[in-house]
Parts: sequence; C-alpha cells; structure tokens
Amino acid sequence: MNQLEVQIMGQSYLLGCPEGGESRLRDAVQRVDAAMCKIRDAGKIRARDRIAVLAALNLAFELSDRGEPNTPRAADDTSAAAGVHDQAVLTSLLKRLDDALGKDGQLL
Repeated sequence: MNQLEVQIMGQSYLLGCPEGGESRLRDAVQRVDAAMCKIRDAGKIRARDRIAVLAALNLAFELSDRGEPNTPRAADDTSAAAGVHDQAVLTSLLKRLDDALGKDGQLL
C-alpha cells in the first residue's frame, strides 16, 4: 500500500492508497475538496467536521441519484446481502474520513 499526500480545504492529509489506485484516490480527493470548499464558501458553516459530514452526505446523495451500485435496492432475495455490503462500505468510508480528519476529531 502506498501513501499519498493530498490537500483538502487547504489542509494536508497523508492517505493510504492501494497499488494502482492513485488516480482514483486523487479524483475522490478532488471531489471531496470541491464539495467541502463549496459548503465552506457559502459562509454558513465553519466547523471542518460539520462541513465534512455535509459534503459526505451530498456526495452520497448524488451517487444515489445516479443509481450507483451501493444505493438501496428493491426488496428481493439479495437485499439482505446488499444491505450488509452497503453497511461495510459506509463503515469503511467513515473510518477513512476519521483517519483523514485525525487532528480535527472523529466524525462519529
């Protein structure tokens, strides 16, 4: 696993990155940075952790609008397995956010 230094809202973060995933991680960082800066620049919210949570929710909502694979599905025989998978993905993303925010405190 490689480590990649990135900037989000002007702050540096050292993130773990799987081999060959640098481009995808940089793209994700760019989207998160843009989402967080947009919220910050609106001027109503100043706390970095609150901005991060709102940006994460906005990005997740956008993914659900596009019908991404990790969005809720209609009830069928695979819905329980899909729910477990979705929960695992969410837990992983929250851990990565907590790790990235480190000094600022954990989100949850």
